[in-house]
Amino acid sequence: MCTAVFMKNKSALFGRNLDLEYHYDEKITFVPRNFPLVFKNFSGEKEHFSIIGTAIFEKGFPLFYDGMNEHGLCAAGLNFPGEAVYLPEREGFYNAASFELIPRILGFCKNLREAKAVLEKTNITDRNFSERFSATPLHWIFADKTGCIAAEPLGNGLKISENPVGVLANSPDFEFQMKNLENYLNVSPAEPESRFSEKIKLEPYSRGMGGIGLPGDFSSASRFIRAAFANCNSVSEGAEVSQFFHVLGYTEQINGCVRLPGGKLEKTVYSNCFDPEKGICYWKTYENSRIRAVDMRKENPCGDEIKTFPMFSAEDIEFLN
Repeated sequence: MCTAVFMKNKSALFGRNLDLEYHYDEKITFVPRNFPLVFKNFSGEKEHFSIIGTAIFEKGFPLFYDGMNEHGLCAAGLNFPGEAVYLPEREGFYNAASFELIPRILGFCKNLREAKAVLEKTNITDRNFSERFSATPLHWIFADKTGCIAAEPLGNGLKISENPVGVLANSPDFEFQMKNLENYLNVSPAEPESRFSEKIKLEPYSRGMGGIGLPGDFSSASRFIRAAFANCNSVSEGAEVSQFFHVLGYTEQINGCVRLPGGKLEKTVYSNCFDPEKGICYWKTYENSRIRAVDMRKENPCGDEIKTFPMFSAEDIEFLN
């Protein structure tokens, strides 16, 4: 499963945890403007914005998990099992397969306003990419420096929702997750006041007791609550990228704590962070928590060949003696 966050303090940052029991050796992938993105139902693929993100390059097409374009528009797709409804092609809509949506939006929309206008006219189809990669049930979060939205393929089409907390997790749907926040309206970063009874005086015995009631499990609903609480209350004092990874870290999955049928173990494979203002993609992985980065503005935006950077490496510990 996964958690995505859009954080806006002094600057805007966007990123996600990818939580799975496996990975396909994904790479940080830079797609320049002149690399042909071939879509089934869209022309003009040779002229698009440059994109950087996490992707598998398969059969000449980048299968993006998440990404950011040269104008600072960001996107991520998250697992949405039991909820996503993909439809046959519909007349009068932009028909896009689930694996086409991120490059379609990032390739041709400059900002969130343009993305929202396209998404409102988009139909997510039930087409598979290949026998190896079938259509995964997904929903998406899109953001730029102004804000973010959730986009969910439901029975009556793609539902677009404003996202005031800047968080997306997995099933249930975004409407449920926002309603569920009301169960935690008494949670606070401040010290609690005793409301137990007027007949007895109770005092907090530890710092942080205002957060009692926050769920600590790894379910989607609980991760949404924790990420929303951390994101809405976090204060950055200079090291904003590190602060962003701390917010994501509040929902990280530890290997062995989520056991799947057949004995497989789910963990946070990687966490990343996109800076829309600087055009930088940062990331760290489960095995290597050192933050690494690629600056898309140092690459040739007008090239015609994809460039990839390895994400995964061994544990890296710096000794100081």
